[in-house]
Amino acid sequence: RRYCRRSQRGGKDHHRHRHHGRPDPRGYTVQPFKAGPDYIDPSYHQVACGVPSRNLDTWLLPHTTVLELYAKASSKRRISVIEGVMGLFDGHSSLTEEGSTAQLAKLLGAPVILVADASKVARSVAAEVLGYQQFDPDLNVAGVILNGVGSPAHLEFCKPQVEATTGLPVLGYLPRRPDFEQPERHLGLIPTVEGTVANQWYEAIIAQVEETIDIGRIAELAQLSAAPSPVDGDGTRVYPQEPQPRRAVIAVAQDKAFNFYYQDSLDLLEAWGAEIAPFSPLDDESLPARAGGVYLGGGFPEMFAAELSANRPMLESIRQAAARGIPVYGECGGLMYLGRSLTGFDGRAHSMAGLLPAVSAMSQSRLSLGYREVEARADGPLLSKGQQVRGHEFHWSTLEEPPDEGESVYRVVNQGGRPDGFQSGSVWATYVHVHLGSAQGLASRFIDSCAAHSRI
Repeated sequence: RRYCRRSQRGGKDHHRHRHHGRPDPRGYTVQPFKAGPDYIDPSYHQVACGVPSRNLDTWLLPHTTVLELYAKASSKRRISVIEGVMGLFDGHSSLTEEGSTAQLAKLLGAPVILVADASKVARSVAAEVLGYQQFDPDLNVAGVILNGVGSPAHLEFCKPQVEATTGLPVLGYLPRRPDFEQPERHLGLIPTVEGTVANQWYEAIIAQVEETIDIGRIAELAQLSAAPSPVDGDGTRVYPQEPQPRRAVIAVAQDKAFNFYYQDSLDLLEAWGAEIAPFSPLDDESLPARAGGVYLGGGFPEMFAAELSANRPMLESIRQAAARGIPVYGECGGLMYLGRSLTGFDGRAHSMAGLLPAVSAMSQSRLSLGYREVEARADGPLLSKGQQVRGHEFHWSTLEEPPDEGESVYRVVNQGGRPDGFQSGSVWATYVHVHLGSAQGLASRFIDSCAAHSRI
């Protein structure tokens, strides 16, 4: 009861966005997933479906963990929809399927619905679909949706040739409609937590899909999916088998500036005994009172740098927590916030927490993007010294002075061992995003490091 959709183109809830989650008249309950390490697309899934979307990454995570996370979430819903990443066969390597949507679809036994861009072609789209169909004979490409159709006549120049050439059903189409487009910025779409996506946008797309896409046929294809490989019970699971007692309170930054978290990372923390206490570096004046640890994920601090800098009470609260030895862990945007200053695209510098020597600035031309394998330089809140884990890096910011070996958090193994991140006292920050399911024990270790300072 699942399918992969892939395009050919490349505690408290007061800080979280509202769920849309319009009930489906057919009675379908949908579990959304995102292939790859993306944080922004899942925020759109969550609004549409009313439940958190989850990342499934076959390079970042062991395959047994991908299956475990999939089974855990999908078992509660009637149908699962996995949005792919980049092109169908794009992933970690130029010559293998590692980390690709195709690899994930085969692992899950899920049929693929190819979303083909027909906006600037006619019957030639059939040749493109044929190439995708034949590129990997082991992949089940089960249907096609045409995107960017200009008119009924345009559809008639595309659909018959696709079906005649490939034997695949064209399950419907979406027309060219400028009102369907969403604004983007330097990291892609704007996260829904910022409130730029109106409910009317979802309603318009729902109405269009109901009119021009055969939802019933898609559901039938999902029913025909093969069973995924069973999840082994040989000690490879990342979630605990039994409920764990509460033993730590972790303050997690969740607002418009900081919202890049893998849902399963937060759920793993809760499952292993953490109470998640959301807070806003933008709007709150202090950390949650009982917190024994702080987690500052990525996001867009550069878009709110002036407001973050102006919230002096919160900056001081974080400084005081660090002075008491409370573990503080930052990723990407969290690193920028914990540093000395952040310079935005406008060239204006804003003072930050000053707990680390990082001086960051936004770049118009230098993008750091890709999978990373890192090794811990010393014992830390997530890893022990010498332990390796896979992660992901995606940012336009640069550092005035890169970290040296002595102050860094990690060595980036697949980039010549270069140092990454900064560590000072109980404060650790890195540009690398780590999924807490990418190795056993990460969530539990983080909780252990926070337990001594927590008030349960």
